[in-house]
Order: sequence, then structure tokens, then C-alpha cells
Amino acid sequence: MRTPSGPFDRGHTEDLMSFLAASPSPYHAVASAAERLEKAGFRQVEETDAWDGTTGGKYVLRGGAIVAWYVPESASPHTPFRIVGAHTDSPNLRVKPQPDAGAHGWRQVAVEIYGGPLLNSWLDRDLGLAGRLSLRDGTSRLVNIDRPLLRVPQLAIHMDRNVPTDGLKLDKQKHMQPIWGLGDDVDEGDLIRFLEEETGLAEGEVTGWDLMTYSVEPPAYLGRDRELVAGPRMDNLLSVHAATAALTAVAAGDDLPYIPVLAAFDHEENGSQSDTGADGPLLGSVLERSVFARGGSYEDRARAFAGTVCLSSDTGHAVHPNYAERHDPTHHPRANGGPILKVNVNNRYATDGAGRSVFAAACEKAGVPFQSFVSNNAMPCGTTIGPITAARHGIKTVDIGVAILSMHSVRELCGADDPYLLANALVAFLEG
Repeated sequence: MRTPSGPFDRGHTEDLMSFLAASPSPYHAVASAAERLEKAGFRQVEETDAWDGTTGGKYVLRGGAIVAWYVPESASPHTPFRIVGAHTDSPNLRVKPQPDAGAHGWRQVAVEIYGGPLLNSWLDRDLGLAGRLSLRDGTSRLVNIDRPLLRVPQLAIHMDRNVPTDGLKLDKQKHMQPIWGLGDDVDEGDLIRFLEEETGLAEGEVTGWDLMTYSVEPPAYLGRDRELVAGPRMDNLLSVHAATAALTAVAAGDDLPYIPVLAAFDHEENGSQSDTGADGPLLGSVLERSVFARGGSYEDRARAFAGTVCLSSDTGHAVHPNYAERHDPTHHPRANGGPILKVNVNNRYATDGAGRSVFAAACEKAGVPFQSFVSNNAMPCGTTIGPITAARHGIKTVDIGVAILSMHSVRELCGADDPYLLANALVAFLEG
């Protein structure tokens, strides 16, 4: 492994593990990122306020999304942006509007399937509960019950003898409702009253909620030489963490030819169509307001967007040793082989040849190796926020990321070196 020339080493990976543990929901993830930005001198600006053209680091929070940017003193109204895009959400089990359920002496929590989780990975896990509580006074409060609270119990093999031959078959409605206690009667309002008590709120103060389950098992090094990391929500908090670290690193210098931007969106796992998703207006609004706040015109906005490049950073697939035939035979990304360039000629990824050159130049500057990923022609290809960003804003976009195993599992697996290799490449990209 080459030593990268950027600021990050294995300590970045250990910091990633702390970030994952502190970010059980998109709302916690943006709060964690904002805290790091604040320590680096960034300040929050409200969307409802008038913006000025002052230089320095700024960020906007909206629900589970964050957009942060740094304006150098040399920036003109038509200075292009360098954007790293990512997403804060991960597939999981989310609490329904009427959460209290149960049967046969068990108390349960009614959940809905969010995104495309590997359902079997959620069975027999100790689950916590986290998210956002909306209060009667119009404010909100983050909540995190970081202890074993719920569990989705698997049916014993003695009652499902066909599993060894037919495989496990799970009904999303009947089989994925977690238990969290004992009781013969469904107690309406029980879960929310419990959360009010846990967060020091008065009974009846919570009038809305966005809650989700998560595995309370912490991230950990894995392997003989600790060369792997196992942990939750790497898709895609690994990229959110790397982009946050890269933005704060480049903001230490003020001779940047571009305006570096972090754009981490919610709802990628279910299509990005929300006010906090990549298919919403948030990024375009922030970029335009930044141009206009610096005295720019629509012509300046057009010039800035025309010179802008976005790296859409999301996890991808490392070659699986037990299923190598599912991969393209000539493209086998490996753990600790460096970030991957994701290509699909049918625009499931936004990368083209010119975009490849931009990323290759950043990796060369950072002293970081990179790999290429394409899907097997016989397999459908996933997608990212990359094509959405390119089409919605007319911005040159390149899809990249880190190769992992077990994507969409409650615990995913990556090489321990790849997170800091990605972060060093992002620094070089943002620096131009």
C-alpha cells in the first residue's frame, strides 16, 4: 500500500468508527457532521435569513440533510464549486404512526421496511431506537435509546424444517415486527410515553416522530491483522464522514481555486424525492444563493455551474469470494485497494471519460490508488445520487466510493485502509 500524501491515516478509520456509533439516524449523522464543522470554524446559516457574501465556512441543516461550503477570500461571484455528494440514510426498520402492537403475551413495535435491507441480517439482533421527536411547541428533539431494547426473533428451525433446503422466507409484514416486552393488552401510546420519559419530556409533549431501529453492536476491527472494519451504516456514512473530514481539512487554507462543498442528502435509499433528497431543490438553492450573496448575476450562476464538478461518493461492491461469478469477470475491486470509480454506460452512474480524468488526477495528486467497478452485464446495476445531481443541476458528476461487502446488511464490511484513502482523494479533489 502506498502512503497517501494527504492528511489522513489509520486514525481517520478509528474516527469513522466513532462517527458511525454516534450516528444511528440521518438526524444524528448531520448533527455529528455539524459538530465537526463548528469545531473547524464553520457557522450555521438559516435558510429563512438573508445571506451575505462573507468568506469562510458555512452550513445549512434541513432535517436529515446538510450542505456545507467554504468561501475563500479570492472567490468571485462566478467561481465554480467542487462538490462531494453523499447520503445520510440507510435501510432499516422504521416505526409506524401507530407503533404499539402485540399478541399472545408479547408487546411489539409496529415497523415499516425502509429502503432495501437484507431482512435476515436484522433477525436476533439487539436493537436500539433512534431518530427525531417533534414537539407540541413546533421544535424537535433527537432521541437515542442506545441499549438493547427490541429484537426481531427468528422462528426456531424445529418449526420450519424446510429452511435448510428451501431457504429462509420472510414476510415483511408478519415476520419483521420486533418485540420489546411482555403484556396481554396493547397499550396505546406506550412507546411514545416511554420515549418522553427517557428524554425528560412531559407526557403528551410529543406529537410526531421519525424513529428507526438499529443494531447497538459497535463498529469493530476484524481479521487476523485488523485489516478490516465491520460496522453499521457504512452505506453511506463512510462517505459523509470522509467528505466532512476533507472539507474541514481544505478549509484550513485560503488559496483555493474552487468553492469546496459537502452535500449529504436523506432518502437516497428510496429514490431521493423529498425536500431533503438529492432530487429536491436543496443543493441548487444553496449554490445559487451563494452566488447571489456574493453579488452575482444569473450569468455568474451559469458560469459557476458550468465549471462545477461533483463527486457522488457512495459505497460499491467489493468482489465477494463466495460469489465471484456475480461480478464482471474483468472488474474485481478489492478491499484496501483504494476507492472505486463506478461506471455504467446506461447512466445508472454518472461517470464518463472526462469525469474519470478528474478523479484520476485527484488520486494521483493524493498518492492514492483507485479501482474501477462495472456490473456484470447479466445483472441489473444499482444507482446513486450521481445521475440525479447531473440531470437536475447540469453539473459534471462522477460516481466513486469505497468497495464493501454485505451492502444493506445491518453490519457491513470494508477494508480498514480504504476510508482514509478515500478521504485523501477527496482532499485533493476539493483543492483542485
